[in-house]
Amino acid sequence: MSRRLGGRDFVLFWAVETLSTFGSSFSLIAVPLMVLHATGSVVQMGLLTGAVSVATLASGFFAGVVADRFDRRKLLILCNVAQALLFGIVPVVWLFATPIWLLYVVVPLTAVFAMLFRVTYVTVVPRLVDADQLTQANGRLSATFAATGVIGPILAGVISGIFGPATALAVDAATFALAAAGLVFVRLRPEPAGQHAVAAKVSFWGEFATGARFLWRHPVLRAMLVQLTMLIFIWQGLVDVVIFYLKHDLGQPDRTVGYVMAVAALGTVAGALVVARVRRFAGFGVSWIGSTMLAGLSIAAIALTHSVAGVAVFTTLAFAFTAVAGICSLSLRQEVTPSALLGRVTSAWWTIHGSLGPIGAAVVTAGAARFGVGLVIGVCGIAYLLIAACATLTPIRLPHPERLPSPL
Repeated sequence: MSRRLGGRDFVLFWAVETLSTFGSSFSLIAVPLMVLHATGSVVQMGLLTGAVSVATLASGFFAGVVADRFDRRKLLILCNVAQALLFGIVPVVWLFATPIWLLYVVVPLTAVFAMLFRVTYVTVVPRLVDADQLTQANGRLSATFAATGVIGPILAGVISGIFGPATALAVDAATFALAAAGLVFVRLRPEPAGQHAVAAKVSFWGEFATGARFLWRHPVLRAMLVQLTMLIFIWQGLVDVVIFYLKHDLGQPDRTVGYVMAVAALGTVAGALVVARVRRFAGFGVSWIGSTMLAGLSIAAIALTHSVAGVAVFTTLAFAFTAVAGICSLSLRQEVTPSALLGRVTSAWWTIHGSLGPIGAAVVTAGAARFGVGLVIGVCGIAYLLIAACATLTPIRLPHPERLPSPL
């Protein structure tokens, strides 16, 4: 008989964060639309995305240290409360004016708390389920989160079309507040004794360097870090470009943008539901490299279609294959990293591999404005394929890298 995945606390954690993710799907649609409505510029969309990436990158230097030093459940609650307040400010101001500068202040600030949340979130999942259930747990969490992204973008598009995107952002603020309240009742399994006392003796920079050294000494994590740093350069601006393509080139309303992103979220659901079986059957290397190659093919195919249905299909496939690769990567890091170091390793991972994200967002969106969306998306897809092909020459290709000796 198969063991039950987690218990009461895992189920409650799963539920409240599903609610929060449902709200986040509103801001995914609302923020780009607010910029587009206020400025009509895809370049402004890219600049804001780049600003968010810079804030995420900067916060990564301390997020892991904070997650390893302080109470992780309280940090999750704090992050949800902060995002509720920050996102709640914008709709209130938008009742009287539409200052685009406010988005450049508020959205990057929410990205700081989002980064702290993401790092802390990764560290608490191993304290809610057994070690050999991590891939399954990550898959179910990702599938459920993505499922909320099906209805979320649809409602966000409808609400944006009827009441304006600022109202959709207010929904996001409310879900963060509710998620914070729910987390009050979640209890985590005990951490190893003395973990925070050791961390507190070292500087923030020293702690970040500790996580980075662990990544660099692990042959598979090191290779993946290089590969994903190149991939994030491409991926960071793609959602903005797809939204711009639907709005500008295909002349679609906000509601259609919501529908397309909702359908694309089904791809993430599908990928998350099958990833555990795919990895068990094919092994880590084939799963990660194969799904990344298929994601590249799907991205390139978007450039060859001129219909809303075509964009929806290929974007959905890109999201599905990206989910498989991402969950495999996340689970491997949780499997091979000691619990006391997981926050710092996660922080170093996202900070380093996201370092080219701000530049990539600006370059991809500026390229779309100058050379056309189709050409830029096609080039991005080909680049994905080349990067994945390079991974076959690295230890990423190993079927069971979790069995390698720890670099510590």
